[in-house]
Amino acid sequence: MDEFAPLDCLLPSGKQRICLVIINQPIDERYFHVLWSKAKIRACADGGANHLYWLTEGRRERWAQATKAQGPIDPLRIESPQRLGPGRGTGDLRRPLEHSPEIYIKFSDNCKLMETPDQDLTDFTKCLAIMVEEIKTQKLQIDTIVILGGLGGRFDQIMATVETLFHAQKMTDLPVVVIQDRSLAVLLQEGRQHHLNVNTGLEGKWCSLVPVGSPCLTTTSGLKWNLDNQVLAFGQLVSTSNTYEDHDPKGGRKPITVTTDKPLLWSMGIKPVNKAPSL
Repeated sequence: MDEFAPLDCLLPSGKQRICLVIINQPIDERYFHVLWSKAKIRACADGGANHLYWLTEGRRERWAQATKAQGPIDPLRIESPQRLGPGRGTGDLRRPLEHSPEIYIKFSDNCKLMETPDQDLTDFTKCLAIMVEEIKTQKLQIDTIVILGGLGGRFDQIMATVETLFHAQKMTDLPVVVIQDRSLAVLLQEGRQHHLNVNTGLEGKWCSLVPVGSPCLTTTSGLKWNLDNQVLAFGQLVSTSNTYEDHDPKGGRKPITVTTDKPLLWSMGIKPVNKAPSL
């Protein structure tokens, strides 16, 4: 039985120990600050470094000092631009940085620029593989890998994000959570009963179970429309626009249970949060 609170990572008081990957999407400041401050390893891939640069425009020095003051939360990894020369980064050189990569050395004493020229995998997938190896090398105790971005913009890139989640399950048993705007997605591993804690107070109204890779024999509890040993499959049945069963607000929601024989994509809404604090 796997117990997991998908939105715990967004709580300043959350208990999850996380690593963070920023990919090539506009950075949502509502989530960025808490995730950045908690992450044991931070990485940028596929143009994510550009968005980090733009986010800190006009306040970069102050933000860099605050980042270092948080303690030894390293390394920050940045993808390689075409102008890097002898430097190292994580990327396939298709999307150059729009500034000098040396700026990131100010963010972290152990910042590493790593080039990953393999064209068969996306930059996100390659960056994730490096992060998993770094977790092992440093012998870090990590509960969740959080991806900021990846659920917006072009549809083909959204599907590439989902495809990377399948690669991730071959790399690590850690849950890999993707967050953007007011949505969260995580691929549930096959052959397990998952207990999802949905009582953080950040949960929106909707949730879904989507059989992206193959038909999934699925049983659930805690949803308004539960499944009882039913097959989820495209062209047959897909559990979108679901929600949670009614509950006593004073008592909180019970965990959602999901049992599946194949990897199954869980997604859920996130309540609107207050405006992010300034850097």
